[in-house]
Amino acid sequence: MTQQTTEITSYLRRWRNGDESALEDVLPLVYKELRLIAKRYREKERKEHTFQTTEIISEAYLRLVGQNSTDWQDRSHFFAVASTLMRNLLVDHARSRQYQKRGSGAEQVNIDDIAVFSSEPDEKIIALDEALVSLAKFDDRKSRIVELRYFGGLSSKEVAEIVGVSEITVKREWLKAKAWLYNELAAT
Repeated sequence: MTQQTTEITSYLRRWRNGDESALEDVLPLVYKELRLIAKRYREKERKEHTFQTTEIISEAYLRLVGQNSTDWQDRSHFFAVASTLMRNLLVDHARSRQYQKRGSGAEQVNIDDIAVFSSEPDEKIIALDEALVSLAKFDDRKSRIVELRYFGGLSSKEVAEIVGVSEITVKREWLKAKAWLYNELAAT
């Protein structure tokens, strides 16, 4: 465990125990990683897209601040929660944009072709979110792996640490989940 990982874990536990200043202390340590995750999504987007990297981080941070009652375990747990919040944020954004458009037909979607910030992200993100909800009903671990890898931008090694399985298991489950999602999304 690196010194920074230990430091982040310490701040998160202090925050959980009511020390509001710990949140201010942990922010500089996690901001860079949150920015990298958001930047990965943003780089896939067309330049004129309205959802900027800074907005993604700000919204994710605001949602994380509301998580002060979470029983923070460590840095990995923090980024697992951040991945879930980013997924919800991106899906909420896509749904709000979809409501602003006239009509929306279902389309066939391949998980490898989905870019969170592509020229047509709204329907694809919503379809992926609905498919992940369906997947979670019978295989929560596979759904969680997709969420962490896709929405959280985490590596197989990081996901393995969060989920509590080996890296090879994550890679195997990722492939199975992608195949299932491909079939699920193709059927819509």
